[in-house]
Amino acid sequence: MLGDLHITEDWTLFLDRDGVINYEKKGDYIRNWSEFKFYPESLAALPLLAQKFSKIIITTNQKGIGKGWMTDADITLIHDNMTQYIIELGGRIDAIFYCSDLDNASYNRKPQPGMAFQAKEKFPSIDFTKSIMVGNRMSDMEFGRNAGMHTVYLATTHPEAPFPDTKIDDRYDHLFQFAQAI
Repeated sequence: MLGDLHITEDWTLFLDRDGVINYEKKGDYIRNWSEFKFYPESLAALPLLAQKFSKIIITTNQKGIGKGWMTDADITLIHDNMTQYIIELGGRIDAIFYCSDLDNASYNRKPQPGMAFQAKEKFPSIDFTKSIMVGNRMSDMEFGRNAGMHTVYLATTHPEAPFPDTKIDDRYDHLFQFAQAI
């Protein structure tokens, strides 16, 4: 359980995007900004989390780009608008990494740790033992474990996921509940 950790300002928070910050589009991809809808709980949580973590990093698999259903420009517009809105509410996102690879074995596609190491390359002060990965899928938990992070499962889209589980350090219903707990 994360309650045993002493989280200080030098910790890093890694967040998945769809199903954590915004509603997932079941069986499809968020292809443009008009389809992107924030969870209200996430909007309440992000300003609190900005006060507690030195870095907030989003890591998101975006296979829709690799399939040609959206472009890098589409994802950039979504992320720019999302980040601006979060900043206006008093939160922040320090970096966003996404993987558009179609091959599930790609080093940069979760659950492989490539995006975590991209973040460490950009921010050398990141210490994975002082990092938490928050996601709504087991692949997010495996990504966190593969990089040596603590893991938090959000039951937003898959509440049936078993808990306790060796891949999950803690579990919450949504991001605001996690923000309140730490």
